[in-house]
Amino acid sequence: MGKTRGRACIVVLGDIGRSPRMQYHALSLASQASLQVDIVAYGGSEPHMAILQNQSIHIHKMKQWPISPQALPKMFYPVILLLKPLFQLLILLWYLCVKIKAPDVFIVQNPPSVPTLAAVKWASWLRNSAFIVDWHNFGYTLLALSIGRNSRFVAVYRWFERHYGRMADGSLCVTRAMQHELAQNWGIKASVLYDQSPEFFHPASLEEKHKLFCRLDKFFSQPHGIHDCASYGMRNQNVDETLFTSIVDGDILLKPNRPALVVSSTSWTPDEDFGILLEAAVMYDRRVAAILNEKDSALDEVIWKEISDRKEYLYPRLLFVITGKGPEKEKYEEKIRRLHLKRVAFRTMWLSAEDYPLLLGSADLGVCLHTSSSGLDLPMKVVDMFGCGLPVCAVAYSCIEELVKVEKNGLLFSSSSELANELLRLFKGFPDECDALKLLRNGAVEMNSRWATEWEEHAKPLILEVISKNSK
Repeated sequence: MGKTRGRACIVVLGDIGRSPRMQYHALSLASQASLQVDIVAYGGSEPHMAILQNQSIHIHKMKQWPISPQALPKMFYPVILLLKPLFQLLILLWYLCVKIKAPDVFIVQNPPSVPTLAAVKWASWLRNSAFIVDWHNFGYTLLALSIGRNSRFVAVYRWFERHYGRMADGSLCVTRAMQHELAQNWGIKASVLYDQSPEFFHPASLEEKHKLFCRLDKFFSQPHGIHDCASYGMRNQNVDETLFTSIVDGDILLKPNRPALVVSSTSWTPDEDFGILLEAAVMYDRRVAAILNEKDSALDEVIWKEISDRKEYLYPRLLFVITGKGPEKEKYEEKIRRLHLKRVAFRTMWLSAEDYPLLLGSADLGVCLHTSSSGLDLPMKVVDMFGCGLPVCAVAYSCIEELVKVEKNGLLFSSSSELANELLRLFKGFPDECDALKLLRNGAVEMNSRWATEWEEHAKPLILEVISKNSK
């Protein structure tokens, strides 16, 4: 038996701050396997404070490809397609073979597959290390979204992904459906490691909610240039008062006329049709007006004043908070500005790794628009929502029911009309008389499990096994 080095290396060809699963791997490798951990990834968003404060975890930020394709004529695109992965390959090899100490095992996130899988495989040869692929999705299916499934580039990408994926010493994946696909059509045996949230995702206490709402109140109730049902009447509020909470005789109270807080996290990419949520919001607004026999000519500010004066309505205002960064964000923000709804408001923001779990733990409902390019992965954002005891309405697709248990911790929808119906059903009688929503929330809390438990049972044995075999 050879001597192990007591090190692991996490490889992400992306922003480590936006790769929660790989951050959780790093924390578990450090705390549950007692390994020193190197993370080789791009910078950008801040990782969670637990990563930054852990003395066993060392982050190495790679240089990124410096040229934006939009800055060049289209005739240069084929050249960029060749030069960019070559540049990334050389940078990866420099970090994996020179900059970091030789690890016992490399664990690489897939996708992206090109050139990551080749770089990590070659580095594992050179450094006599084991090599594990954590399959989050299939890279070729993501490429097909942008250039079409019939493209030769997609076929080459799939061959590359399969070829180097089969060279790994071990594989993890995110669903049983993906495990079956890898076994049947790729010849790869993978262990299922379901995404689960760590301990810092939990239902927020009343004090945590109030402190968060105080920090975010200027974004919620006083957004620049926006006048809607969430901002009305909030400019002259008491210093101890937020859109959702107030302090009375030293006690924090949730306002009875507060909006329902609905959270959706998105990467603003084509595999998430954000238009579904906008259409559902419009339908909710119109259907509530019809149920209450309001005329179309009813002035917005009259309704907003009645709400501010604590007039009780059967259906609440909805405040949708959309978190995330991505290429289509500005397009949809412009569509949001043109909506002019009476009972629905939108806010878009990017939160710190510490405030994001608190927002989920303070919300009333989560909405997930993820559809999966392969139909074989599950959205991490829903896992985080469940970790905070937050019920979810999610787009239906092939394997989503491995995560969302209908009528137990969430609901599924296939159209904007179905989502609007679910919003009406769940929020009728909000905040005190919405029994359907309370039932789902109880289910989300009861059915939730933790990352550390899942990792200990399904990932740790595989990682230790491949390290042991490689050290012989």
